Amino acid sequence: MESVAAFSGSIPGQVMLALGQTIVVVCVCFDMVRALSVPRSHRRYLASTVFRTLAVPSIIANGVTVLIALVLWSWIDVVMGMFVLVAIIFRLHHDKDEDNWWKGKGRKLARWARRRFAGGTSTAPAMG
Repeated sequence: MESVAAFSGSIPGQVMLALGQTIVVVCVCFDMVRALSVPRSHRRYLASTVFRTLAVPSIIANGVTVLIALVLWSWIDVVMGMFVLVAIIFRLHHDKDEDNWWKGKGRKLARWARRRFAGGTSTAPAMG
């Protein structure tokens, strides 16, 4: 626990926390743009794509920040961080029908990985 507190107070720790919080703020801002944009517009498509891309890194960064606040016994920071964490997770799971670049990519990436990493079933050339 002391090492977590020491790291969060160091310059590299502060830089990493600042970058993580920047990702969280950008993610939340693009979610707001997505919420205020006209459905099926290009602006909403881009905002939804950026939000979906940054949501998981934002959850991780905010989780680390909450963990550090918990170690430092800063309860108001824990409560505020958990509020943001729950809000991002709720918004990520709430709008599943939203059109974005990632829609359908899971199956395509799985198919690519299956072909790429499949066991070598190719035969050796015949010796003649």
